[in-house]
Amino acid sequence: MTTKTSYRRIAVLDIGKTNAKVVVLDAQTGAEIAALRTSNTTLKTGPYPHYDIERLWDFVIGALRDFAAAPGFDAISITTHGASAVLLGEDGSLALPVLDYEHRYPEAVQEAYEHLRPPFSETFSPRLSGGLNVGAQIHYQKSVFPNEFAGVSTILTYPQYWALRLTGVAANEVTSLGCHTDLWNPTTGAYSSLVDTLGIRSLMAPIRSAFDALGPLLPAIAAEIALAAPVPVYCGIHDSNASLLPHLVENEAPFAVVSTGTWVINFAVGGDLDHLDPARDALANVDAYGRAVPSSRFMGGREFEILASEIGRAEPEAVEAALEIVIGKGLMLLPNVVDGSGPFAGRIRRWIGDASANPAERLAAVSLYLALMTEACLGLIGAKGPIFVEGPFALNRAYLSGLSSLTKSNVIALPGSTGTSQGAALLTGIRPTAPAESPPIRTDLPGLRDYGLAWHRALAE
Repeated sequence: MTTKTSYRRIAVLDIGKTNAKVVVLDAQTGAEIAALRTSNTTLKTGPYPHYDIERLWDFVIGALRDFAAAPGFDAISITTHGASAVLLGEDGSLALPVLDYEHRYPEAVQEAYEHLRPPFSETFSPRLSGGLNVGAQIHYQKSVFPNEFAGVSTILTYPQYWALRLTGVAANEVTSLGCHTDLWNPTTGAYSSLVDTLGIRSLMAPIRSAFDALGPLLPAIAAEIALAAPVPVYCGIHDSNASLLPHLVENEAPFAVVSTGTWVINFAVGGDLDHLDPARDALANVDAYGRAVPSSRFMGGREFEILASEIGRAEPEAVEAALEIVIGKGLMLLPNVVDGSGPFAGRIRRWIGDASANPAERLAAVSLYLALMTEACLGLIGAKGPIFVEGPFALNRAYLSGLSSLTKSNVIALPGSTGTSQGAALLTGIRPTAPAESPPIRTDLPGLRDYGLAWHRALAE
């Protein structure tokens, strides 16, 4: 594909739950040509755990300053994690801190919210833990901190908060409104009844397309980072939908996308919403074009980090080689390592099998566990066609082999990037040359079918 704009390089703010980065992408190739990263820390002070917004802002400005000098950029785009809303006062400052969505609210607050939230049939948003439903966050902030909430004049979705700081233009956008917030009705493409129940409709910033240039970079910021002239800043997008966007551009439905990071988010492109089970963390997301996409998820990246730190290291080749040994021994892990989400919520992890297994074997069992969880998630959303895996799990051959064998599908690994930055860059109108895909993985691991049946039987006990 050819570039549709005159942009040569795009700077992308990419703020994930665990880490944040600013990258510069080449508009012709989509390649990352410069990057700076930092951790995304949660502050435990104040009224509740919250993100260190000013530290992130200082990081963003410093990175843009560095990249303005070299390699340079012609436009800015933004992507962030979901499940966050920003409450601003009249003067544009934070009326309340930006709440960490893993914070758990008092039982009475949770119970009160249960009576307020719309049914799944309206929002296609399941009830999730903590603040994973943004509506629950806003209810908590409004009911527990009424004086501070009385000073709120504007509510923004998270990517668009950063766009506001860069441009001075307030906006909301549907990919963030439509990611299990309870605030959006994906079948009507409008706010849900909860917006009026909470009395916040007048506070919601205008909805803009993710593809809109909200305005030029504020002159004062352009001067601070030593740009010769302000550049356009695009509205921005929810990170999982940023990962999905390149696939929507390049591929014909039906297909599935497994976007891996802290979360494993699964999309069934070309699927329908008729059979989603909210009790199993199946839901509708909303893509950059405003269309509902059947989705499911579990906190697989966080689970892998926890397990890998407990088990220790092993060479990837040794882990892949251990798959058949693990299947033969029946060494398996049952969910959940992280509770509160996924297709088997409420279960506590349990190992079955050989207690003397070495690290390579245990990591192979972990890879099969993640593949089984992904297979379950894909089944819940009726996924069909090839499966595109991106992010860190695209480098895990044991996982990819297990997933292909379990689903009897071609699995296409897209290593080297989370895809979020590349997807956000597409909002500017660039259309880089599509990278050559790795050959599809299609495996049939001996004994894995029976291993999977045993895993599901153990879950039913």
